[in-house]
Amino acid sequence: MKKLLFSLFIAFATFATTHAQLLDALQEHLTFKGVPINGSLKEYVAKMKTAGFTVVDTENGVAYLQGDFAGYKNCIIEVTTIKPQDIVNTINVLFPSRDEWSALESDYKNLKSMLTQKYGAPSDCKEIFTGITGKHINGTDYNTLKLLCLQNDECTWYTTFYTPNGDIKLSLEHRDSNHFVQLSYFDRLNSNAVRQQAINDL
Repeated sequence: MKKLLFSLFIAFATFATTHAQLLDALQEHLTFKGVPINGSLKEYVAKMKTAGFTVVDTENGVAYLQGDFAGYKNCIIEVTTIKPQDIVNTINVLFPSRDEWSALESDYKNLKSMLTQKYGAPSDCKEIFTGITGKHINGTDYNTLKLLCLQNDECTWYTTFYTPNGDIKLSLEHRDSNHFVQLSYFDRLNSNAVRQQAINDL
């Protein structure tokens, strides 16, 4: 009987400890470069400058910085706030633009491998072309065709990692004639706080 009670006590203590650790994790902000994604834009930018990034511009609640990240030179870092509050909740890393699909895909696969090593298997992944089937362009090689599909939004290419503190999304993106890998960090605590405030308004 004593052994049974002791075993039950150990099981309960283990459950309580695990539950407490999970609750603690849920009360923490997602981090970027070791810095919690929280605080005002001015405060966060100051921390990013300390981390080695250079401020390029600030506009409409978004700060643009430049620096090296994850072994890549001259990345653009976008620090985004929740509106109308001045609270940072999203970080986007825009890796160097590539003119060839093979180079773009190589960046994506390299970063995906490192993220998987750190966070485990992806929670969601979609890597498909929606515009290649039946599409023939004379004189255009397959590598160029893939890049054209990305340019025309006929390509869905992303991997997402869900963590207790927020989501991390790796994707292929384009802006104007630039094609690049983007890594986005979404803080869960601040996003949920704003959502709850919106719900309270209803």
